[in-house]
Amino acid sequence: MRIISWNVNGIRAAHKKGLEGFVNTFKPDILCLQETKANPDQLNEALRSLGGRWNAWASAQRKGYSGVATFALQAPSVHHVGLGIEAYDSEGRVVITDHKDFLLYNIYFPNGQKDEIRQKYKMDFHQALIDHLKEKINQGREIIVVGDYNVAPQEIDIYDPQKFSKTSGFLPIEREWLQSFLKLGFIDTFRHFYPDQRERYSWWNQIDRSRLSNRGWRIDLICVTRGLVNRVKVAEIMDEIEGSDHCPVMIEVE
Repeated sequence: MRIISWNVNGIRAAHKKGLEGFVNTFKPDILCLQETKANPDQLNEALRSLGGRWNAWASAQRKGYSGVATFALQAPSVHHVGLGIEAYDSEGRVVITDHKDFLLYNIYFPNGQKDEIRQKYKMDFHQALIDHLKEKINQGREIIVVGDYNVAPQEIDIYDPQKFSKTSGFLPIEREWLQSFLKLGFIDTFRHFYPDQRERYSWWNQIDRSRLSNRGWRIDLICVTRGLVNRVKVAEIMDEIEGSDHCPVMIEVE
């Protein structure tokens, strides 16, 4: 099973830049998109289902903002939109799908760079997610969490860790949260396969055209609970793919 996660920075923009061709080439069994910036009723059927796939959407109340969508060749047994907390669900940040062997969380984590209010919102979201996931893990569920985490885990995951040490996305408090998330029982799949690989990023600032010089951040992650890690056979950053300021990330699960 191939699972691909991609912050497309607008699904309509991504469609114009070749999203359909990407899907036809790589044929994901499950595709998770973040920052869709659309409500499904704004889209034609072909784009809404990406060629007839089962789909579920979490859309923000604010038009043209945030949003996630999950597409699957086989419909999940159950799906939920949101965490059941209005402050986060109103921004369209989470779709949860139950694939029997595992729960899949497609998440667009908040960005805290705007101001202190948004940084607090981000950290509160982090805590709410931890509380939610603890309950599922205690129930014995295996879980995959994909998405734009908006946090670079380690110094190796950002091109200039000293420069950005006081910037949201690489703050000590955020990296501490990510470590506490991993301690719940999650494995960062890319680092599982490539513990020391450098200069592998998933997001580049478009304003200063940093992709040309590979001055990036690895903030798009796929993490799995320990019971699944031996079933993950491939984990890759698809940094050759363009069409967004992020690139896709992918795992293949046996």
